[in-house]
Amino acid sequence: MVKKIVNNDMQEVMSASLALVDFSATWCGPCQMLAPVVDELAEEMEGQVAFYNVDVDANGELAGQYNIMSVPSILLFKNGNKVAQTVGFQSKESLAEFIRAQM
Repeated sequence: MVKKIVNNDMQEVMSASLALVDFSATWCGPCQMLAPVVDELAEEMEGQVAFYNVDVDANGELAGQYNIMSVPSILLFKNGNKVAQTVGFQSKESLAEFIRAQM
């Protein structure tokens, strides 16, 4: 399950051992294409990786804090530290590889 982050609150993300955060926007076509990919991986990797989504329009402060200039942007956090970032649409296979590289 992908949890929505609201009110710029990343507390859950920071406490997870490995967390993927998808920064996206409702008006972004590639973001809408990526959402089902992230949903599938969230189901497949349940218990190993925590998945989150941030709407950059509703959480502008958070997007600014992480210098999000383009959406979709995917950030990986390990034990509260940002360890990797990618921008743009990713296939399920390439996103899974991106995640596994940090496990």
